[in-house]
Amino acid sequence: MLPVKSFSVSIFILKPEGDEIKVLLMRRTGYLAGLWCQVAGGIEPGEKAWQTAIREVMEETRIELTEIWSADILEQFYEPDKECITLVPVFVSTVPEDTKDVLNDEHDAYKWASIDEAYELFGFPGQQRALAAIKAEFIDKKPNPHLRIRIST
Repeated sequence: MLPVKSFSVSIFILKPEGDEIKVLLMRRTGYLAGLWCQVAGGIEPGEKAWQTAIREVMEETRIELTEIWSADILEQFYEPDKECITLVPVFVSTVPEDTKDVLNDEHDAYKWASIDEAYELFGFPGQQRALAAIKAEFIDKKPNPHLRIRIST
């Protein structure tokens, strides 16, 4: 029997740039070195998934989020080293155009990419599917207000 587990999250950070919406991409070092990714990370004991997303954004970029939304989708993939199917809840946040970020040592470069450029740079089909869903539900139209998560401590 193959277990299904959920022990990490993924969050796409969007930023307006003129008339266009850009998405934050970071090039990884170490594990998955050289691949462009969105912010992602493991859920710590006692932490809610959305809290993990906020913490990971702060740790990886020093951006303090003031809003977060459930993308209402999951990334899903098989992990042969863990012999399981992994489900990763996906979140979205938008930051102001003047947002500055600083990378931690998990990454050696970053860029605010157009949606089309991000789609081409992502190395995994799951990232591309998540980005397409986010474009459809958060960029091309106003998101469902019920997907907004109330940030509380």
